[in-house]
Amino acid sequence: METENEIHKPLGQGRKKPARIVACSFDSGRWILIALAALLLAASTMTALHHDPLLNQRDIDDRLRSAEAGKAAVADDAVAKRSSGTRTAASRPEVTRPDVPVRENGPVVISRSDIASADPRLAHLPVEDLLEQTAFGKLPVVAADGRRPVDVYARPWSGTRGTRIAIVVGGLGLSQTGTQYAIETLPEEVTLAFAASGNSLQRWLQEALRNGHEVLLQIPFEPFGYPETDPGPHTVLVADGSKKNIEDLHWAMGRITNYTGIMNFMGARFLSDPQAMEPVMKDIAGRGILFLDDGTSAQTLTAAMAQQYGVPYAGGDGVVDTELDKNAILKRLDEVERIARRNGEAIASASAFRVSVDAIAGWVQDARSHGVEIVGVSALAH
Repeated sequence: METENEIHKPLGQGRKKPARIVACSFDSGRWILIALAALLLAASTMTALHHDPLLNQRDIDDRLRSAEAGKAAVADDAVAKRSSGTRTAASRPEVTRPDVPVRENGPVVISRSDIASADPRLAHLPVEDLLEQTAFGKLPVVAADGRRPVDVYARPWSGTRGTRIAIVVGGLGLSQTGTQYAIETLPEEVTLAFAASGNSLQRWLQEALRNGHEVLLQIPFEPFGYPETDPGPHTVLVADGSKKNIEDLHWAMGRITNYTGIMNFMGARFLSDPQAMEPVMKDIAGRGILFLDDGTSAQTLTAAMAQQYGVPYAGGDGVVDTELDKNAILKRLDEVERIARRNGEAIASASAFRVSVDAIAGWVQDARSHGVEIVGVSALAH
């Protein structure tokens, strides 16, 4: 039989080369097509399932705008509680995915504060409804729905009534290396105060907010002995009158955003004059920010005037680095802790000298182990 003869032929003899070439070419082409189809299928599947976990800036901005569009549906709980006279934790909860308020028969609303707590990359973005465009830049203002910068930008805290201490380190922006060292070294619970006359303030502000700090703005007020003792440019002076003083105040306020309030830089002369203070306090009251008096002036009228005009107020219990020595600073911090244990709370302030920053950073670690909670200044504002 022919088949049998084919079997007994030597391997490779008597075969038709064209048939072999065609068959081989056909098999190779088929497998190539199959391989390509498999690769395309795999690529399509991976593309469909892939999700980039990192948001680019456009994604962040879009999410922020979307959240802001729905914020009018619900009032901020922290504002309501503060307005009733109860001091509470800030509106930004310390949770990875905060509880979201739901409007009856309406959409779920996420506030800008909730987004910021979930994604620190949003912390430096201001809430547009809390800003007023002026000739001096964007100034803080109470939103139409009653939200205030003092609440929205406040650092979260536990809400418990244990021993609480706020520590404010000021003078940021005056020295670039000193500012960077303070932001990198100080624990995030420490409040940072930027000098209005500083440099690169917006850049440093963003770094501070991303690192979790609450922020204040230092306003230069007239001290006794001015101009020999000079707080710097745009100092708010008694003799200048209300119009010029408000202009200088607004110049300072427009330097940065996202701050919970202002504090005095010097100012013993100005803060003791009721006629000079009145228009300043009225302006601050309408902006929803707090006023921190560092406590260096025995003649200050800020507490009484803040109460009169409804300004959230905090009074300092002492400057801890009047002597630039580490042991002296630690001793003053211990005194502040004793005040806090007696009264439940206390506020200390310092400047961003390296020795001060190092002493405070180490002391905060020890204070935590003693059951002391370091909070933002807004948590202690009345």
